[in-house]
Amino acid sequence: MSWPRLTLSLIWRSVLNPAIGVSLARVGWRFRRRDWYKRFPYMPVPARDYVRWRMHTAYGRDDAVPPAEDVVRYARWAARDS
Repeated sequence: MSWPRLTLSLIWRSVLNPAIGVSLARVGWRFRRRDWYKRFPYMPVPARDYVRWRMHTAYGRDDAVPPAEDVVRYARWAARDS
């Protein structure tokens, strides 16, 4: 799976289940880059090196793309904690 395909899959799951969408939005906001509004593309997305580190620690490869189910499961878990 590629990152764009993962993104579309997560958007589709959010449309089908808005509670998942809320959880994903909260997790996305937590992972945003510091001072994101000061650098192009002016979007609250995580830093690339941070994502690579997270993928390495979770899946053993810097270039791994997580399955959508893993992302949803993490978002649900993180939402319970907040």
